[in-house]
Amino acid sequence: MRTRWQLGLLLTVACGASSAEPTPTPDGSVADASLATDGGSHDSGTRDSGVDAGSDKEDDGGLPARDGGSNSDRDAGEIPTRDAGVIPSNGCGQTPPTDDDAWTLQHDGATRDFYVQVPDGYDPNTPTPVVFDFHGRLFTARLQMGLTHLRRVADDEGFIVVHGEGIGRTWNGGLCCGEAMQQDVDDVGFVAAMLDALEANLCVDTHRVYATGMSNGGFLSHRLACELSDRITAIAPVAGVLGIAGCAPGRAVPVLHFHGTDDALVSYDGFNGFLSVQGSTDGWVQRNGCGATGVVDLQIDDVTCRTWSGCDDGAEVRLCTIDGGGHTWPGGTPVPGLGRTSDTVDASEMMWEFFERFALP
Repeated sequence: MRTRWQLGLLLTVACGASSAEPTPTPDGSVADASLATDGGSHDSGTRDSGVDAGSDKEDDGGLPARDGGSNSDRDAGEIPTRDAGVIPSNGCGQTPPTDDDAWTLQHDGATRDFYVQVPDGYDPNTPTPVVFDFHGRLFTARLQMGLTHLRRVADDEGFIVVHGEGIGRTWNGGLCCGEAMQQDVDDVGFVAAMLDALEANLCVDTHRVYATGMSNGGFLSHRLACELSDRITAIAPVAGVLGIAGCAPGRAVPVLHFHGTDDALVSYDGFNGFLSVQGSTDGWVQRNGCGATGVVDLQIDDVTCRTWSGCDDGAEVRLCTIDGGGHTWPGGTPVPGLGRTSDTVDASEMMWEFFERFALP
């Protein structure tokens, strides 16, 4: 039986979904019309235990206010030492926030919101990995939560998961998309600011910070790997390709990419200046100094995964192609009008298995 949260996601997206082919816009972005909602508030899809995105939140010098206590609340617990590659943040020892906290900060002249879930059993004295999960164009943070189920994986595996809200429900991923792209919003800076706030308020393992995202959020994940490689350890974009020129990360960045061959919005073969999925993957193979030939290491039903190894800094590039898959999240909630959702693999579980193998040097 679907939960009220899942039904809210399906109904909200179905109201504006279309099965038509994408319409490229003159500025080179994807006309991601089938991700559009009916213009209503995303509150209709919130979970019973969720925090209303419109609730009052205080700003405290750019750091997020927390319902579970002020930023000054501290526990005098022992701060872990920096050994075995685990690098704690300054937030270790603080009283943990309540579940599903809504945080806010000021960045680049705008008030930006994001949602933070600490895992079950979170220990404020133990450095904990972080995964950013970015929504697609005209989605919201809460719709992304219901799409990917990454929060369930976070509870099971013990990492912090963060869902940010894009400007105009979009992110500046370069060629994609919408208001954030057109206004050249500094979303890379926003992610850095979110990470600063997390490190100041939670016990974060600063060498284990990862990024994923759907569609427009996938584009942003690629951009973060290019421009924030000193803080983002690895990425796992879904249905989104690299959308910027001159990508020059400071290190080899591990990449796991999921994409359906029948994606009608971000074409597997590329279009209108967008890289093809293989072209985007080849770029990471070259940047990371990997071997030229990938090896198929998983082939089951409609899913084929190919891995390029021998990369610099112990990195790896992996492409998982879903034959007949649409503009969808493998193993996630199916969304009407966006094509077939494969349930052969669970992208959220697979990406965590990938992420946990890598840490910043």
